[in-house]
Amino acid sequence: MIQDEEEREVQSPIPDQYGLGWPAKSTLSRLHSTAEERLEREAKLAGAVRTLLECIGEDPDREGLQRTPARYAQALMWMTRGYEERLSDVINDAIFAEDHDEMVIVRDIDVFSLCEHHLVPFTGKISIGYIPNKLVLGLSKLARIAETFSRRLQVQERLTRQIAIAVQEAVKPRGVAVVMEATHLCMTMRGVQKPGAITVTSTMLGAFRTNQKTREEFLTLIRSQSRI
Repeated sequence: MIQDEEEREVQSPIPDQYGLGWPAKSTLSRLHSTAEERLEREAKLAGAVRTLLECIGEDPDREGLQRTPARYAQALMWMTRGYEERLSDVINDAIFAEDHDEMVIVRDIDVFSLCEHHLVPFTGKISIGYIPNKLVLGLSKLARIAETFSRRLQVQERLTRQIAIAVQEAVKPRGVAVVMEATHLCMTMRGVQKPGAITVTSTMLGAFRTNQKTREEFLTLIRSQSRI
């Protein structure tokens, strides 16, 4: 097993195949956990949810809540399944030699994540663009990269940058651009309570950062009305 892992690390074109800026090295234990360890983790989490219900004044033994701890434990593990995905496996050799040097954009990718400050959802759309440098990435892999990073505890600023760096490291393009627009429930259902507020973040690398015309072309294309 250890030898296989070492071979994969050598073969992987991704410098940090675990996910470029892994939030905490301790979370790697989840990536390598056995089926038995996963069940133990869910049981521990369910116990914590039961305690949470008691702390807010609820009765976890009443009919409607009896199975809630187990349900929530399973749901939370699913919503954070990005910790169980290795970036090199997500890309899975979907890198192709192609003499294409114009912009490639996949826009309006739906993403759902959990704010690491309050553990409540934020949802939105991400647009990813890059200018190939002899190599292109399978289009679906752009969405998969966004999905992998969003299925971890996140802040929007880091999520946007992690996606951009992942594409940069995967195919070494002339530039990468990522723009995300999202609404955060921590701003709408608590705190300042401002429904409709949208947070916009962007990361520009390479040509998108240094060339204003390139950056403007990308921003124009992701904002244009689709004809499909």
